[in-house]
Amino acid sequence: MSRLLDSCETTVSPSYRLFGLVDTTMGAETFDGDADRSKWLLPGPGLVYLQVPSAVCTTAIRLESWTTAPAPPPGQWAGHEVVEVDLPEGELGLQTVDCGLSEIPLVLPSPGTYRMRWQWVFNPGTGPFTSPLQGCSDALATPPGHEAALGGKDQFCLVQIWRTATA
Repeated sequence: MSRLLDSCETTVSPSYRLFGLVDTTMGAETFDGDADRSKWLLPGPGLVYLQVPSAVCTTAIRLESWTTAPAPPPGQWAGHEVVEVDLPEGELGLQTVDCGLSEIPLVLPSPGTYRMRWQWVFNPGTGPFTSPLQGCSDALATPPGHEAALGGKDQFCLVQIWRTATA
């Protein structure tokens, strides 16, 4: 049975339609140049970036560290993706192009390979939102039910992280 180890909440102002979680000790600042821009998540060594619509100025984020894969959270989401990433030091920070790296207080059990489940919704009161994905300009859904988590921000992301292998 999966158990929640730690959680934290923060906000970020994406820049250039991106923000990412990075292993702070790697010094890596960018995802792979050949990353598939038709997907929401852009992985790289020790990091993963989320593409966001240009209308998103502020994102509320809840990060959760789990012992094993947690059950998917309830409710409707505008989108979700899962990615695997190596975190050689296991210390995370939020990265944006304009503002650089800011540390976050989420505690991971150890360095290693982790899976991250990213889920997000957009604020129906601050849209409309258009897909940032390469080759797609569709209007995005803004399902209800996450108003408290949005807290007036343009987007809410829930990132659940669990270890798959130790370094």
